[in-house]
Amino acid sequence: MASSTSVVLAALFANGAIAILKFGGFLLTGSPAMLSETYHSVSDTGNQIFLLIGIRYGAQEATREHPFGHGKAQFFYSLLVSVMLFGIAGWESARHGYSALTHGGVHRATEDVTLLRWTFDPIFVNYAVLIGAILFESYALWKAYQGMSRQMEEYGWTSFREAFRKTSDVTTLTALTEDTIALSGAGIALFGIYLTRRTGNPMYDAGAALVIGLMLMGFAVALAWENKRLIIGESLPKDAEDDLKRIISNWDGVTDLVDFRTVYFGAEELLVTADVAFDPDLDTETLERRITQIELALMDHDEQVQKVYIEPET
Repeated sequence: MASSTSVVLAALFANGAIAILKFGGFLLTGSPAMLSETYHSVSDTGNQIFLLIGIRYGAQEATREHPFGHGKAQFFYSLLVSVMLFGIAGWESARHGYSALTHGGVHRATEDVTLLRWTFDPIFVNYAVLIGAILFESYALWKAYQGMSRQMEEYGWTSFREAFRKTSDVTTLTALTEDTIALSGAGIALFGIYLTRRTGNPMYDAGAALVIGLMLMGFAVALAWENKRLIIGESLPKDAEDDLKRIISNWDGVTDLVDFRTVYFGAEELLVTADVAFDPDLDTETLERRITQIELALMDHDEQVQKVYIEPET
């Protein structure tokens, strides 16, 4: 949890600074791509606030009304990030870019501006802001990459695609994906603005804004889908679940594993239930001791296992 918080705080710091710089660049140049990037960074900053709320709310202790805690709050707030922020920011960016392409957007980058008695070409403001954004986003991406890499090493995942499908840590997943998109968006905006300056054609700048918006909307759909699987109650991946089954089936005194189920009730918080047939010759005290030993063995095998309920069958 501390790792996820540090990832989010790093992204919050980076995106807040970047949003201010990008908006300043837009005011000076009127660049459609810079406005799209401003929408992007403002939404990213809001994302981190939502994710921090999710982490804090999800860490609350279990109560009578919420006997398994509030772990799923992270899934809910991450869903809000994708639907309310990325969807809105993506739509506004794409709409603005499309409008600039079809009707001609405001673009003042060829005019020198004066700020605090300094006269300069505003195109260099955009260059400096976007290069700075790339540096900030690279730092945030590295923090998120380290967080996800630790999970991949811990659970034996071999690719980021596999981690995207299997992780329950939606906070780190969201930060990693949005930082990747943010880095790509800054690069696209820089390239579009550069081509517009070199060719004198504002369509490159407007086209970059449209592409950035479409990327954001695509990410919104993908992230919403990943949160949906966890909100409705997803089980542990089959290979990891089979490992837990083998621990129970091979335990001394177990004759059959009648039923076995797992479900995530929070980020990296797993509930395990099992109906287990034991040797009928075991006395009550021995049976209870075996059940306790199995529960501890499951928790030791996978740190995600937080609660285990074993029902002995006759």
